Amino acid sequence: MQPTPPSVAPEPSRIRDRLLDTRHHVETPEGIDLVLRPAGALPRILAFGLDLLIRGAILLLMFIVMAFLGQLGVGLGSILLFLVNWWYMVLFEVFNQGRSPGKQIMGLRVVHDDGTPVGWGASLTRNLLRFVDMLPVGYCLGLVSCLCHPAFKRLGDLAAGTLVVYRDENGSRPLIAAGDSERPPFRLSLAEQRALQGFAERQAGLSAARRQELAGILAEPLQVPPEQAEARLNNIARGLLGAT
Repeated sequence: MQPTPPSVAPEPSRIRDRLLDTRHHVETPEGIDLVLRPAGALPRILAFGLDLLIRGAILLLMFIVMAFLGQLGVGLGSILLFLVNWWYMVLFEVFNQGRSPGKQIMGLRVVHDDGTPVGWGASLTRNLLRFVDMLPVGYCLGLVSCLCHPAFKRLGDLAAGTLVVYRDENGSRPLIAAGDSERPPFRLSLAEQRALQGFAERQAGLSAARRQELAGILAEPLQVPPEQAEARLNNIARGLLGAT
């Protein structure tokens, strides 16, 4: 009869395979890791609505002025209508770090997939293809694409290779709550360490239900009771930082 092999800690690859929320990781040619947070459908809709109101106000003021110019005003108004509708977004995205006024209010910006600032070609492509996203009515195709894509891309973003991401104002690193620190019970890959650190740093901004859900996923290889998952993950995260 063969002896029973000793129990081995479960391989923590599932931590790596399950994404923590929707963070988008990019490695630059210089070896620098960038973490981008793609914006979902709701903040993008709100940003677009704000831009729509701003454009409407601009056009209203222009048409009031053009009304005093007679036939010349009609011609100029048509030209201005075209310029505002098709170049409003492009000019702001290229010259204002990927931010139209609506996106700036909502804390969003447009970047290339690799995190670099959006350029003329990409901005023109994503904005000219809005008429496709609007089909058949009310941005239907764009909304479906945004909801189905893991990075919330509409069709224009897919064609242009762009992302709409949250613009982080504060560059300071979040602090982990005070407590004990411990070494992980098994070796963690770099991606797994980042996942643990990300959870520990962001948990203050998550609801209790969301914290429990994420902690249950990340702590599954640790084989700890669900009520102890958060505390155990925080202890390991502090240990990874060298906390004493």
